[in-house]
Order: sequence, then structure tokens, then C-alpha cells
Amino acid sequence: MSITVSIDLGYAFDVKARAKEVFEVLADVPLSASYFPHVDKLVDLGGGAYRWEMKKIGLPQINLQTIYASTYVANKAKKTIVWTPVEGVGNARVSGDWKIVDKKTSTHVELQISGELSVPLPSLLEAVIAPAVEHEFEKLVELYIHNLVERFGGEVDA
Repeated sequence: MSITVSIDLGYAFDVKARAKEVFEVLADVPLSASYFPHVDKLVDLGGGAYRWEMKKIGLPQINLQTIYASTYVANKAKKTIVWTPVEGVGNARVSGDWKIVDKKTSTHVELQISGELSVPLPSLLEAVIAPAVEHEFEKLVELYIHNLVERFGGEVDA
């Protein structure tokens, strides 16, 4: 028995770094992943695919670990990085994309993430667990963005 939690997040922000630098960092999956909190292992599966193994979280009785794999395709001309799930790997499916726009004096960055995580708990707990998992994932993504913004010299004031 398990609960499936769906997550859809979107972010947009402007940074001081040049678009070329932003693209190079985000297109380099291991480098980009180094800014994501709580990654235990990132395994190169070849062909642009990577398996993410997050650190275990939870209580001693309930230990959860998110594992998934995605294939990444970077398009330098369009300044996009798109990832799609690798079927049959882990307990989650994650897809998304980065869009990078050169604004001459700054760089506009957009991030879209969609995911489904299967949590091995009775459906009776779904009303409690689903919001907690969504909140935790959102916190991690926001910390990831914060870390990247710092890497790119800070956010541009509006």
C-alpha cells in the first residue's frame, strides 16, 4: 500500500550573472546538483541520465528516501535544459525544465518541476503525509534556488 504525492512547482527570478554562465552551470547536472540540498548520491547512468538518491528523512519507524532518475537534454541555442523521467527507477518520477533569458545586464531564469513520489504508507495517512511531503519538497527547491542565486552573484533588485 502506498500514497502517491504529486508536485508541480514554478519559479522565476533574475540574477546578476551572464546567461552563458548560468546555462553552463545548470546544464552541468553534477555541478547543478551540488547546489541541491540533501543529495546523498548522484549516479551518472550515461546518455545524459542521472539517478538522484536523496538522504533518508523521517522517524526511526518511518524512514523515507527519494530515488529517481531523469534524462537531461541541454539546448545551448535555446538556452534550455529539459529533463524527463527514466521509467522503472526508484520511487519517484521527476520532470522539468530551465529556461534562461539574456536580459543584457542580468539573466532571467525560469524553473518548472513536476513530480510524483510514491510513499510506502497506508492511504489512511494521505491527508497528513501528502501536504508534509509537498512542503518539504518545496523547501528543498527554494533552498536550491537560493544556493544558485548566491552562486550567480545574487538576485537583481526589481
